[in-house]
Amino acid sequence: MTYSEAIDYLYAQLPVFHRIGAKALKPGLDNIVKLCEYLGNPQEKFRTIHVGGTNGKGSSSHLLAAVLQSAGYKTGLYTSPHLKSFTERIRIDGFPMPDAEVADFVETHKAFIEDLKPSFFEVTVGMAFDYFARQNVDLAVIEVGLGGRLDSTNIITPLVSLITNIGWDHSDILGDTLQKIAIEKAGIIKPGVPVVVSERDPETQAVFADRAKACQSPLVFASDVYAVTDFGVREKGRLLSVTDQKGFIAGLTVGLLGTYQLKNTAGVLATLDVLQNEFELSQPAVQNGFAKVVELTGLKGRWQILQQNPTVICDTAHNEPGILNVLESLETVSYRQLHLVVGFVRDKDLSKVIRLFPKGARYYFCQPHIPRALDAEVLAEAFRAEGYAGDVFPDVNQALEAAKSRAQPADCILVTGSTYVVAELNQLDA
Repeated sequence: MTYSEAIDYLYAQLPVFHRIGAKALKPGLDNIVKLCEYLGNPQEKFRTIHVGGTNGKGSSSHLLAAVLQSAGYKTGLYTSPHLKSFTERIRIDGFPMPDAEVADFVETHKAFIEDLKPSFFEVTVGMAFDYFARQNVDLAVIEVGLGGRLDSTNIITPLVSLITNIGWDHSDILGDTLQKIAIEKAGIIKPGVPVVVSERDPETQAVFADRAKACQSPLVFASDVYAVTDFGVREKGRLLSVTDQKGFIAGLTVGLLGTYQLKNTAGVLATLDVLQNEFELSQPAVQNGFAKVVELTGLKGRWQILQQNPTVICDTAHNEPGILNVLESLETVSYRQLHLVVGFVRDKDLSKVIRLFPKGARYYFCQPHIPRALDAEVLAEAFRAEGYAGDVFPDVNQALEAAKSRAQPADCILVTGSTYVVAELNQLDA
């Protein structure tokens, strides 16, 4: 079986969330437990960090992995979804899982997969655990796929759990209040395992406090421990000043340029504090990991500048808090005219996000090439009903080319609205 055949098989045989949405979910952890038992429980053969939250969990996972790599540890990293290649989901020291390893896993375990009938995500989680165990990683950073309590990754017992924040996303699955969503996210807190929450939020802090108390798990709200100040983008990244509770001040350059990384920084630093009990993590390793996170881990699509003159930026923000963060970052950019290329999937509550967008921008509505895509014409009508104007394109690359043809050198073009829209950008590989 070739790699292409293996990927085609997985997409054809298994329900895939990014294609069909909630129908792809398999309730409960029974399938992943059975799959991992069949594989010899590989998740028990290496140490882990578990990272959940509404926004920022991907960036935080990559930052943690980059620091661990910089400290000399063999580091696994599991994230989802991928942007360009399936193998982006499963990395060791920044290198994607080899195509041949993917093909071999599928071919070897095909009969069991067909008998179990797991979801696409469940198979990828089992594949990652198996690969990390066979490669003898020192530590693996495991990002939650959706929610937490019933997520397939939630069979690990990590050294520390990090929950970045709570916001409105997947409310049709996780709950119709922030407290209900927080309960699902808090489900990754394990008995006796320290937990870090990046941001203290009055609406949800009690959920984490109660769960941590019930599990007898030490709890830290990172925003209480670290104050992070932004000094703007420099040649090598965004320059931050970090002050801890003792008043110690340190400079930190982050290779991820969005202003929302200030919130992630506090959570990552507090998580590293917990890891210091078992791993030697020097200040140079921390600084190198933050500064070179993109090179070390291959992260794409987070406030990524694709070109200058005009400035073209893409960001995978796809929900209300994410878009708010991106628009906040946009305030730090100087431009003559803003052009916005936007596309969404069908299950997003547009009523919560449309009015966040600036009225003075020129809009280019598009859609990703997946079954869950929101038709660009429908998207345009929803925006027009709120007083926005723009043109419709069937593809993000056509929309971007139109924006570039109309933009002047001093303009800014932002591509956002869906991970899957950003994933289809041809320039992402440039």
